[in-house]
Amino acid sequence: MIMARPDPLRTPTCHRYMLNFDALRESSMQILHRPRGVIRFGPFEVDLRAGELRKHGLKTRLQQQPFRVLALLLEHPGEIVTREELRQAIWPADTFVDFDEGLDATIYKLRNTLGDSSENPRFVETLPRRGYRFIAPVEVRPKTIRVRNLLALAGVLTAVALALGFGLNFSGTRDRLLRRTSNNRRIRSLVVLPLQNLSGDPSQEYFVDGMTEALTTDLGKIGALRVISRTSAMQYKGTRKALPEIGRELNVDAVVEGAVLRSGERVRITTQLVETSSDRHLWAETYERDLRDVLVLQDELALTIAKQVQVKLSVDEQTRLATAHSVDTEALEAYLQGREEWNNWTEESSKKSIKYFEQAVRKNPAYAPAWAGISDAYMLLHIFGDYSQAFSPPQEAFQKAKTAALKAVELDPSLSEAHVSLASVLLFQWDAAEKELQRAIALNPNNAMAHQWYGYLLSALGRFDEAIAEMRRALELDPLSSNKQNSLGATFYRAARYDEALEYFREVPDADANSAYRHYRMAAIYERKGMQKEAVAEMLTALRITHQNELAATVQGKFTSSGYSAAKKTFLWGDLQENQRQVKDGLLPLAVTIAGDYALLGETKKALEWLEKAFREREHDLMYLKVDDRFEALRPDPRFQDLVYRIGLRP
Repeated sequence: MIMARPDPLRTPTCHRYMLNFDALRESSMQILHRPRGVIRFGPFEVDLRAGELRKHGLKTRLQQQPFRVLALLLEHPGEIVTREELRQAIWPADTFVDFDEGLDATIYKLRNTLGDSSENPRFVETLPRRGYRFIAPVEVRPKTIRVRNLLALAGVLTAVALALGFGLNFSGTRDRLLRRTSNNRRIRSLVVLPLQNLSGDPSQEYFVDGMTEALTTDLGKIGALRVISRTSAMQYKGTRKALPEIGRELNVDAVVEGAVLRSGERVRITTQLVETSSDRHLWAETYERDLRDVLVLQDELALTIAKQVQVKLSVDEQTRLATAHSVDTEALEAYLQGREEWNNWTEESSKKSIKYFEQAVRKNPAYAPAWAGISDAYMLLHIFGDYSQAFSPPQEAFQKAKTAALKAVELDPSLSEAHVSLASVLLFQWDAAEKELQRAIALNPNNAMAHQWYGYLLSALGRFDEAIAEMRRALELDPLSSNKQNSLGATFYRAARYDEALEYFREVPDADANSAYRHYRMAAIYERKGMQKEAVAEMLTALRITHQNELAATVQGKFTSSGYSAAKKTFLWGDLQENQRQVKDGLLPLAVTIAGDYALLGETKKALEWLEKAFREREHDLMYLKVDDRFEALRPDPRFQDLVYRIGLRP
């Protein structure tokens, strides 16, 4: 249970753990005089001197406090270590902290790393109201310690105190020490790793993930920082990778990690800032708030982290990070559940997200993020296009998306996501859409989706150098996103920079939702390069991904017996029939794709008919009409030029 406490922003210590130098020295000497060695149990081994945990010989990351609890339990295998003994050893007498909650959270982290459970323990057994016992067999291998290592360990313990968020009783000393460590390397890029759910209730994952996303968004408003997007960060949820490895993979200087504990209408968030190159803790803090004030807390956290990494905030950035206000708790929860669904990027989850978003605006009609969510969800339905259901006919879905986006911007002009939502529905209103995307990026320079959509727009206008720069930026902010990588490859393709397009297309895994389209483009590139065998191979891959194995066999046979032109024609007719079947079943908005097949087959009249259908239904792919190489043969046609003009482009 979370205990009520004073407002941390009005309390000088802000819930920081307090520790003086005498206590630190005493604790250090106690640990230094314990027997050192490597202790083995199950697949694990613990090097007490080095402070390392390994599994099957590979280093496994475990935070310092859970490691110290593990070390104490291992020094008394089979014996009960009481909660009071743990408190005295791990939390000195003058540490001010909710000990019971802190120990419970520490044991949870330890078990999570060991793959253990309280119900069926293999390693750590709980004795209710008494303590804990290490129950697995252990093997101890002594290690020799040199005098200089003892001195080094004393220094490490000092760092541990800082890593655990301990403040020093000497006023200003702690801040000076942290500034000294952070000055060794400037922090200019970071990632917010998925916060841990300490409630033990899986149904609260959406709330904790929402807190991760909110903190990421707030930090993204700081132009001097490169902040990795939620999409890439969430791929580390539940992983055991070491922070230096994560830092290398994402190319970031630091990570923000922490945990969320919710009890009723109270929320406690613990965060810490860690330098990835050294795995050194630079700052830690614990806050507690009413649920309705949690968004205000996120802004405060972002401001504090900005101060710790010593980035200079503009007046506008300071203002944007101080505009959050209390929100209706039911509206907040409905919104977070909606975003959790929307982030799945499927048709069914989009429909579910709309119900949550609409629930949020019923509770709080002035809640702009929920209106932006409604717009985003209807736009996804417009793109996915299950038009067989009255839930989302194309024009209705498009209009609902536009109405909701306008409402979101009206309610909160400072909401970057709302401007992206509005830009996405200003189809063929090029100047207006560009202004909205520029505004979105100004409000949040780290909004990867804003950069991606801006890249789409610039690409459609034929401004390829600018488009590629925006797509590169989107990928820098979301480096593990196959969607962003595929988008960059597609932009190179439209710019006729084929070798660079291939470089990116080849690296995207076929699990990506756009796999078939990517292989279609690769086939077109190989055809232009005169590599017909490779082009056919890409066609066959695309067909197998879409489970058209019979057609794939026919195409392969045609290539063997009659050559490339016959194989390509067979492929196009087969693709055309499959796409028309899907349109008949009301599954996808494929008018532009069908028009492209007809154009490549020389069926100009039918190609133009399907392009008109795409225009009526406001298909997004029509935005690329001017630069789509499938329609090269149609460009001299006055009817095609008229359509280009009607979508707001010069022929």
